[in-house]
Amino acid sequence: MTTKYRADQVGSFLRPKELLDARKNPDLAPTELHAIEDRHILAVLDRQKQIGFKVFTDGELRRSSFMGDFYESVEGLDREQDVDRAWKGGTPSVAVAKGVGAPAGAVVSKLRQTKRLTKDELDFLKKHAPGDIKMTLPTANQFPAIAYKKGISERAYPTYSEFLWDIVPIMRAEIQALAQEGVKYIQIDAPRYSYYIDPKWRRHIQDEMGVDPDKALDEAIRVDNASLEGVKRDGITIAIHLCRGNNRSQWYAEGGYDPIAEKLFTQLNVDLFLLEYESERAGTFEPLRFVPRSKSVVLGLISSKLPELEPQDHLLRRIDEASRYMPLDNLALSPQCGFASTMEGNLVTEDDQWRKLRLVVDTARKVWKDA
Repeated sequence: MTTKYRADQVGSFLRPKELLDARKNPDLAPTELHAIEDRHILAVLDRQKQIGFKVFTDGELRRSSFMGDFYESVEGLDREQDVDRAWKGGTPSVAVAKGVGAPAGAVVSKLRQTKRLTKDELDFLKKHAPGDIKMTLPTANQFPAIAYKKGISERAYPTYSEFLWDIVPIMRAEIQALAQEGVKYIQIDAPRYSYYIDPKWRRHIQDEMGVDPDKALDEAIRVDNASLEGVKRDGITIAIHLCRGNNRSQWYAEGGYDPIAEKLFTQLNVDLFLLEYESERAGTFEPLRFVPRSKSVVLGLISSKLPELEPQDHLLRRIDEASRYMPLDNLALSPQCGFASTMEGNLVTEDDQWRKLRLVVDTARKVWKDA
C-alpha cells in the first residue's frame, strides 16, 4: 500500500499558555473556553498548511489527554480511585504526578456512554480544515491496565476481559461514525502493545493482572479488529500508532518490536502502522520484514520528547536503512509520538515543535516525489 501522506504527525500539539491558563480558571465560562480553543485550533491548522502537510489535526487541543474524549463520554468511572503506573526518563524535577494530564479513575460500575467521543471536534474541523482530516482515538485496549483496580472494579466486571469487551461497541460506533462523516484518516492510539515487548511489563501482565501475556496479546488484536468491523474503508486510511509511553518527555516501556511483529503486523486489520523509531529503546528495523506489502509504515524518527533538532542527513540514512526491510514506497515519516499526549505536554517549546514538523515535511519531500 502506498500511503497518501508521506509527511505525517501523530496528532497532539503543545497547548499554548493561554489555553493552559484558561483550563485552570474555574471562573471561565465554557463558552469562553471554547472560543479560546477555536482560536488556537485555527492557528494550528494554518500552521500545518504553511509547513506543507496534506492531512490535518486539531492538535487534540480540546482534550485533557489523548484519551480524554473517552473519559468525558462515559459514566462508570470513579475519579477518586487511581491505578499506579511507573514512568521512566524524566528528571526528578519533572516527575509525573499520579493522574496528571488525564481524568484518571477506576471502573466501579458498568460503562454507560453519554455522548459521542469526537463530534464537537469533528464538526469544527469539517468547517475549517484546509484538507483531509485526521481524527485520533484511543484503543479499547488502553483502559483495562489503567482503569481496572483489583478489589474495586470486580463489582462491575469480574474480569479484565469483560471490561475490555464492553468498550469495543463504543469504539466501533465512533469509528463507523467518523468514516460515514467523511474523515479520511482514522488513527487508533495503542500504547498498551508495548506491554508485550518489555519483559518487566510482561511480568506485570502475568503476576499482577493474572493473565498469560501471549493470550492477552491475541485478545488485544481481536479487540482492535472487532472495533474496526463494519467500517466503510473506501478512500479511508485506518492506522494504528504504537508507542512506549509519552508523558512530560517520559516513557514507561522499552524494547524492539521483535516479540510481537509477525503476529501484530500480519493480523491487525489496519492499513498503516505508525511506529516509534527515534531512540535505541525501539530496537532495529528488522521486524519490518513482517509487514505485508498491502500495508504501510510511518517511521517515527523525530523525537517529540527532546528539543534538539535531528540532522536531516541522519534521517535520510535511517529511512534508507528501513527500506532494506520493506519497499520505500510503503514508508512515510513522522515524529515518534505526539507533542502533548497529556495536556501539560512534553518538555519542548512550541518553536521546537514546529521546527521538527517542518523537518518532517522537508525530509519527506527529499525522499518521495509525491510528498
